[in-house]
Amino acid sequence: MPFARLATATTPTCHLGLGLAAVGRPGYINLGRDQDLGENRSVETLRTRTHELLDAAYAQGVRYFDVARSYGRSEEFLADWLNKNPRIDDVVIGSKWGYTYTADWTADAETHEVKDHALPTYERQRAETDALLGDRLDLYQIHSVTPDSPALTDKDLHVRLAEAAAQGLTIGFSTSGPAQADAIRAALAVTVDGEPLFRTVQSTYNALETSAGPALAEAHDAGLTVIVKEGMANGRLADPYAPDALKAVAAQTSLGCDAVALALILREPWAGVVLSGAATTVQLASNLHAAVVDLDDEQVERLAALVEEPGAYWERRGQLPWH
Repeated sequence: MPFARLATATTPTCHLGLGLAAVGRPGYINLGRDQDLGENRSVETLRTRTHELLDAAYAQGVRYFDVARSYGRSEEFLADWLNKNPRIDDVVIGSKWGYTYTADWTADAETHEVKDHALPTYERQRAETDALLGDRLDLYQIHSVTPDSPALTDKDLHVRLAEAAAQGLTIGFSTSGPAQADAIRAALAVTVDGEPLFRTVQSTYNALETSAGPALAEAHDAGLTVIVKEGMANGRLADPYAPDALKAVAAQTSLGCDAVALALILREPWAGVVLSGAATTVQLASNLHAAVVDLDDEQVERLAALVEEPGAYWERRGQLPWH
């Protein structure tokens, strides 16, 4: 399994990864993104921005990079960076299929991505990913599985995914929505020829949304690598939007709210990789300070009071504008 490579790493940042959702396309739902990226969001501008982030992340010990077919040109930008750095052979690359990017490089499209977990979509997007990342791809995930996703019951799809696994590709899934725990547990039960199909799970978990925690612990105990996304709650846990309790704890640590928010997740014994979704190298450096934040029990208890009811959290997330 590719993540075994990270298990041998000794750098403080070995459990932090970089996701490229915020810089692979001109529009996304992170708060403050207008200030982060400015008005010039041409393909070449964001390609340069992505390469700067990848350079900085790698230099600071990050070894997992996460993209998706629906993150605009994220796979293309990452492939370009890998091709420019052929000596870099110690990174783990994950991508996702199941959403098609439809915004045509605009930030104000009526529809930014279309979800489809059917086998033909997998076949098409797998070919598209292979054309860009080839044998550099380590992990291919079903994007945003929910309990009603046909990907959980489509036996033909399972067979095709198992064939890819037999050829060396790690197969995983990501989740979203208020019923993440149900989706995780349903996916853990998926087998092909008596063997579990999925080897990784990527879920939203943060100081505001912790409902998937018990199911993620079960996945970890079952041998899956757990990847945590949206640890910053799409910017809601970063300055200046962070709640007062988080700002107070951050002040005690002399580090940013973002570092504290990510450090809270790193405390979980089941958290294999926690993603930074930084849009600037300054944000990235601040995020990576999470590796050295040492929270005491009183601080953790104060932050636990921030948890929201899952339905309310996901309703608010759904109302965030695309910037």
